[in-house]
Amino acid sequence: MIAYGRFIARGEFFEDYFEIEGGKVRIDGLSFDVEEVRFLPPVTPEKIVGVGLNYRDHAEELKMEIPSEPALFMKSPSSVIGDRDYIVLPEKSERVDYEGELAVVIAERCRDVSPEEAKEYILGYTCFNDVTARDLQQAGWQWGMAKSFDTFSPIGPYVVTDLDPSSLGIRTYLNGRKVQESSTSNLVFDVYQLVSYISSIMTLKEGDVITTGTPAGVGKLNKGDEVVVEIDGIGKLTNYVR
Repeated sequence: MIAYGRFIARGEFFEDYFEIEGGKVRIDGLSFDVEEVRFLPPVTPEKIVGVGLNYRDHAEELKMEIPSEPALFMKSPSSVIGDRDYIVLPEKSERVDYEGELAVVIAERCRDVSPEEAKEYILGYTCFNDVTARDLQQAGWQWGMAKSFDTFSPIGPYVVTDLDPSSLGIRTYLNGRKVQESSTSNLVFDVYQLVSYISSIMTLKEGDVITTGTPAGVGKLNKGDEVVVEIDGIGKLTNYVR
């Protein structure tokens, strides 16, 4: 599998395309065991565009109507953390939820692209956890504010560049227990429709991230938890809570 990302191995920093297969990471003629690699956030986005209520079952569990157009919100880029980093629960909130999602990473600047053209502007796909202060969101805070606390955007561990996003299994585990399971085939608006729609509103730039929505099963995070987002063809994004 060919991926793009950033990592530290044996004290050296790498940022490029690499091969990951059979528990090995290979780059520039070097080979590392995955266990000795520290993956960093694979990109530094200028913006993170979230999409809400994009799985029918999630809209139903929140007792909200499925939108006729993508429901967009923005997350602060300063909320980004990487694989095996800590999600920090803010004092302002008493209910912080996990939301496992597929993220789309933009390859180059684009504006007003059609769904048919969208694929040409996508670098690849990665795992994302759209961490949300649910009590603040439901109390009337703007979605973007309730989702933009520092550490609320775990992403990674890397970007897979050659992947069909139309039917990927997606699962979230909380302390080893499976709490979310679905497929990207259940998206209300698919990846290419989202890129097209968002680019009709704003210019997307290299490294920007689109989060495609979460399925049913969102739930509360507590200090000491381990949360894992797993997507077929990509891998696992693991984070801890404090």
